[in-house]
Amino acid sequence: MANIKSQKKRALTNEKRRQANVKARTEVKNAIKKVLTAVEANDKEAAVSAYDRANSILDKAVSNGIKKKNYVARQKSRLAKAVNSVE
Repeated sequence: MANIKSQKKRALTNEKRRQANVKARTEVKNAIKKVLTAVEANDKEAAVSAYDRANSILDKAVSNGIKKKNYVARQKSRLAKAVNSVE
C-alpha cells in the first residue's frame, strides 16, 4: 500500500473504476446473451426488445470506453442478423 496520501486516494478511485468497468462489461455480455436466447426460443417480440436494449447498452459501452467501436458494430450486426432470422 502507498504511503503518500494522494496515492492512497488514487488506489481507492482506481478500485471504484475497476468495479464499474467490470459491471459494465458484464452488462454487455448479458445483453448479448438475452438476445441470442430469445432468438433460440424463436420469440420474435422478446428478441426485438432485447436487441433494442442491447444496442443501447453497447452504445454506452463505446462512449464510456469499455468496448471499442468496431467490436460494438460487429456485435450489433451479428445480433441484427440473428433477430431478422427469427420467423
